[in-house]
Amino acid sequence: MNKIASVRSAVTPTVQELVARAGELAPLLRKNGPIGETNRRVVEESMEAVAKAGLMKVCTPKRYGGWEMNTRAMLDVSAAVAEADGGTAWVVNLNNVCCWLTSLFPVKAQDEVFGADPDACVSGVLNPTATATKVDGGYRVTGQWHYNSGGWHAQWAVLGMPIVNDAGETIDQGLALFPMADLERVDTWFVAGMKSSGSISLKAKDAFVPQHRVLSVPRAIEGDYPTEMRSQEAFYRSPFVAILAIILVGPILGLGRAALDFVREKAGTRTIAYTFFDRQSASVAFQLQVAEAAMMIDTAHFHAYRAADDVDAAATSGVYPDLLTRARVRADTGYVVEKITQAIDKLMFAHGSGGFADSSPLQRMWRDAAVASRHAVVLPPIGYELYGKALLGVDNNVTPLI
Repeated sequence: MNKIASVRSAVTPTVQELVARAGELAPLLRKNGPIGETNRRVVEESMEAVAKAGLMKVCTPKRYGGWEMNTRAMLDVSAAVAEADGGTAWVVNLNNVCCWLTSLFPVKAQDEVFGADPDACVSGVLNPTATATKVDGGYRVTGQWHYNSGGWHAQWAVLGMPIVNDAGETIDQGLALFPMADLERVDTWFVAGMKSSGSISLKAKDAFVPQHRVLSVPRAIEGDYPTEMRSQEAFYRSPFVAILAIILVGPILGLGRAALDFVREKAGTRTIAYTFFDRQSASVAFQLQVAEAAMMIDTAHFHAYRAADDVDAAATSGVYPDLLTRARVRADTGYVVEKITQAIDKLMFAHGSGGFADSSPLQRMWRDAAVASRHAVVLPPIGYELYGKALLGVDNNVTPLI
């Protein structure tokens, strides 16, 4: 049996089974986490392990042997991985959503990505930081895109580009699929957190992109995707910006849970310096901080799941959500990262200065969550402003990404 036939015959796991597999990999991912930080990319052993466990196929169509799940599954899987290592979770998550993006293109393009390799990894950046020239059958594209999480491990990339006419005038914003062979990897990822995500730059010089590997972003924002399988595959009817926003909080949720578990685990053996407490857990002040952090993390999950359920319900029904619902998803996204970062800050205070030691995993959770929470699409003030305008019937002059 060839590789494609074999993978298509695979039994689709449940989300719970994928989460359990992530849990089984936790010791390996924790061991390799600090090495990934030093190397500024996820260790290959970890990448091979999560791929073998099927954690990279949440969004790949079943036609190609993928699991074709939903938004909530993306949250649960990436959060489970993040409980062991934030950088690995970010790469798994961004690959999965970029596989979802790939599945919006015409089947001819999907065949080129997944037909050749059902386990293909895809990196991506929406921002159209490129120039394009229209040529026979497609476009010639030159540009550089930041930041391609997991770019070291991907075989394809989905990247923003201007769509131009014969005169070179920009008439639309596009998203294009590039094989990694047409791109140069540029090592630009030198940051304080999410170091191992390998969110490098990708560079193209006069790369040819055929027309069938380009889609219109404004049309996608309105739910108009070029895939011919739209009527048969509900997941690929999901609202464009809403899914791209809310899935980003998956790893952040997992980091919040991991931080809470770590602080609770150490509370029975750590003292509180310059007090009479020989155990943190005996202190009412400590108990209050941990309880408040736990409530913030719970609240974040409620909002994340509400948003994910809105996205998945819309996909299942085939009814594109209205502006108010889509704006609320952006607000939910911001609220989740706000609550998680506040919770981890509180846990850092409760745990004490030892949490900042290089040897402590807590400081890496803190840094990873802080950097991930600054992704432009999840910023709380933007989400709140969009939702406020929608609630009050005020025109959106902030961003088209809603």
